[in-house]
Amino acid sequence: MFDKILVVCVANICRSPTGERLLKSLLPEKSVASAGIDCEKSRMVGKPADSMACSIAQQNNLGLSGHLAQQLTAEMCNQYDLILVMEKKHIEAVTQIAPQARGKTMLFNHWAGREIPDPYRQSHEAFEHVYQLMYEAALAWKEKL
Repeated sequence: MFDKILVVCVANICRSPTGERLLKSLLPEKSVASAGIDCEKSRMVGKPADSMACSIAQQNNLGLSGHLAQQLTAEMCNQYDLILVMEKKHIEAVTQIAPQARGKTMLFNHWAGREIPDPYRQSHEAFEHVYQLMYEAALAWKEKL
């Protein structure tokens, strides 16, 4: 049913790469990728994951090496069965890029009914908090899928 999952955040350097790798580790039979809504505007296309995100992931035995940020496109939205975003406003942003994707776009932390805040340029503790939220959300998706 949901074999191809796309994880989306703003610039595709903190939350979405972490979410992608978490889901890949918990759901190895699924095809999982990530992208950014504003990757081109923020000049992040082709950039690796944020160093703090990499550090936190590594502390939790999750690697982000090899990740390169990419811009979300309508074509990408069409290719995936489920699109998971970090904040409610991202649902609207995805819908502007690909209106037909609205019905398959949900919060990454859907099962807890919470958004996942952006830790970019914040403290180590902020990144740890976001990682924990994402880990718990990924476990919930594993149970549901």
